[in-house]
Amino acid sequence: MKKYRILQVTLFAAGLMSIQSCFVAKDYQRPADVKTEAKFRTDVVAQDNQSFAMLSWQEFFSDPTLKGHIQKGLDNNLDIRSALQNIAASEAYMKQGKSGYLPTLTVGPTYSYSSSSENTPMAAFTGGRQSQSQYELSGNLSWEADIWGKIRSGYRGATANYLQTVEAHKAVKTSIISAIATTYYQLIALDEQYRTAKETVDYRTQSLETIKALKDAGNVTQVAVNQTEAQLVNAKSLMVDIQSDIKVNENVLSVLLGENPRDINRGNLDQQRVTTNLAIGVPAQLLENRPDVKAAEYQLIASFENVNVANSNFYPALTLTATGGIQGTDFDKLFDAKSLFANVIGRLAQPILNKRAIRTQKEVALAQQEQSLLGYKLSLLNASKEVSDALYRYQAANDKISLKEQEYKLYADAAIYSEELLNYGMANYLEVLTARENSLNAQMNLINTKFEKLNAMVELYRSVGGGWQ
Repeated sequence: MKKYRILQVTLFAAGLMSIQSCFVAKDYQRPADVKTEAKFRTDVVAQDNQSFAMLSWQEFFSDPTLKGHIQKGLDNNLDIRSALQNIAASEAYMKQGKSGYLPTLTVGPTYSYSSSSENTPMAAFTGGRQSQSQYELSGNLSWEADIWGKIRSGYRGATANYLQTVEAHKAVKTSIISAIATTYYQLIALDEQYRTAKETVDYRTQSLETIKALKDAGNVTQVAVNQTEAQLVNAKSLMVDIQSDIKVNENVLSVLLGENPRDINRGNLDQQRVTTNLAIGVPAQLLENRPDVKAAEYQLIASFENVNVANSNFYPALTLTATGGIQGTDFDKLFDAKSLFANVIGRLAQPILNKRAIRTQKEVALAQQEQSLLGYKLSLLNASKEVSDALYRYQAANDKISLKEQEYKLYADAAIYSEELLNYGMANYLEVLTARENSLNAQMNLINTKFEKLNAMVELYRSVGGGWQ
């Protein structure tokens, strides 16, 4: 009889294992079509297997002052510190998921008191109300067998969520580095524009004195004097606007550094050099380099594991529970050997009717998985677009600089020649005013183009996944 029972248990266990092999949780595989989403135009910069995204930001940026600001921002920025707390929270959930294989154990004392009613047949038989006290000190152990991979899938999902927060932290880090560098370059470009505006004010102040002298000599009219003075006032107004923009950008950079608004130490525009070979690598590298793309894939993995968990809920759950301790109605005899008790229960429960909760959970999990897949693909499309945009902007700015330098030189020469001709009575004041205004605008545009090149370089570095190393 005993052998027969052992055979029954063995066959039952073998049956469970065979069923489990059919319905075990699936392993995640990266969708085969996602690589087709990672494409960007490469007719601007030659495509190769090397990517400057692998360079750390310390190697990529050459300005020591900028590197100091970036390090301070990474240490103090509030967004980064908040992202670190997200990592800590997700890590706690991951550890909880890993502990899902372990049993639960509760231990504690219990006291109960009961008093029966007097209006019952039992009370009449026993002679009245009966009361009883019971003392108990027990432990309860419960464990669920992971037959269908439910616990394993939950742990995998928690791990994916943790890794998603790690990648999100990297994405915040790259964004902060990009924002600090862009704001820094904007500041030094504004400094250059302010210096240009100040030189223009000094120059036009001298020019106003010359025009007044020409007016006294009868060579020009009061209109010329007024127009020249108006240009001087306009240049002073430009200085005020630029100074305001400088203060605003200093405030922005201060916040990025995690500090109160203050003056920012910085270099100058002419010191900035692009010493890195801007090789972008092959499009597929975006899958591994871009933190936001990797975060989107980890979200997809977490959704995939949620589907596994939802599927496992359709099958029986095997739980083992054990309770043991000491129990008695007399506290003085509670710790007697006769007070010991124990019971063990094995339970296999198959859900039948549960108000459609399990099916709803699976349908929701499948919908969320599809959403995560679409979000993953969208992140790749956006990454590819950002790389292409940054490539063309960088190349356009690089090509424009030499043209803007020529334009500025021609307008500057025209301004000088027109003033000389005016002094000799061979040009009118309108030609001089036009030449001056064109020269100032050309110089400002040249400075903007230099900033656009630096900004596009930073954006290209971020878009290919650089900065978090």
